[in-house]
Amino acid sequence: MVIYETRGPSAWITLNRPDKLNALSYQVVDELETALKRAEADDEVRVVVLRGAGRAFCAGYDLAQEAADQQEPTVAEWRGVLGRDVEVTMQLWGLSKPTIAAVQGWCLAGGMELAMACDLLVCTDDARFGEPEVRYGSGPVTLLMPFVLGQRHTRELLLTGDTIDAATALSWGIANRVVSADRLEATVGEFVAKIAPTPLVVLQLTKAALNRAQKAMGLLEAVEANVDLSAMLNGAQAPEQVAFDTLMREQGLKAALQWRDERYGEILGELGG
Repeated sequence: MVIYETRGPSAWITLNRPDKLNALSYQVVDELETALKRAEADDEVRVVVLRGAGRAFCAGYDLAQEAADQQEPTVAEWRGVLGRDVEVTMQLWGLSKPTIAAVQGWCLAGGMELAMACDLLVCTDDARFGEPEVRYGSGPVTLLMPFVLGQRHTRELLLTGDTIDAATALSWGIANRVVSADRLEATVGEFVAKIAPTPLVVLQLTKAALNRAQKAMGLLEAVEANVDLSAMLNGAQAPEQVAFDTLMREQGLKAALQWRDERYGEILGELGG
């Protein structure tokens, strides 16, 4: 479900569940962790690229799998599940080598957190970003957004559950470049070509300095605190949350998402977890 390939000085890691819009199952999370360790250990790799197969980058965590595995989990059970999700996102954030997210189509929830954990982000002009999980009783697990977007844009997205288009993502500082779909790989390749000639130790120390700056601003404390709050949020059993979970178990994810979207008078997409 995760493909690893090297292209010269770069490792390309592909989330490969295109039929599920690359939703993050437990297996995908495990395989992503393994791929990141492999890239970290290979001194020939100077840049790591993360992308999704098919027409989406990643629609977030696999809600259907979570519903099947856990019915009315406790806060403590949620803490274990969410902690594992945060681990792999922060593994990506903490990678000692520069990382680039190559984003097309939907980039939502846990998928958006992975994209924000990368150093650079290139997206197609049809990309859409957001954390719609707040609309059915969940929330962002890895709280990186305030450190990427700032407070006002973060509060807008997390309090409304809205999604934004590529042009807005560029103006808000989520994306470095917006390109046509046929230019995505080439544009990422241009970044790789500019970064890779730099000595590996220089890249590593530069990234360490940048990450230390974010640590000094409290990023790690915010992420750790948010895991606890997210476990409480997911375990709160609000009436809307219970209704969504019941619909998902009885009628499937599509019906639950339709019910959620109709409450807000719009359609957010095929998957929003």
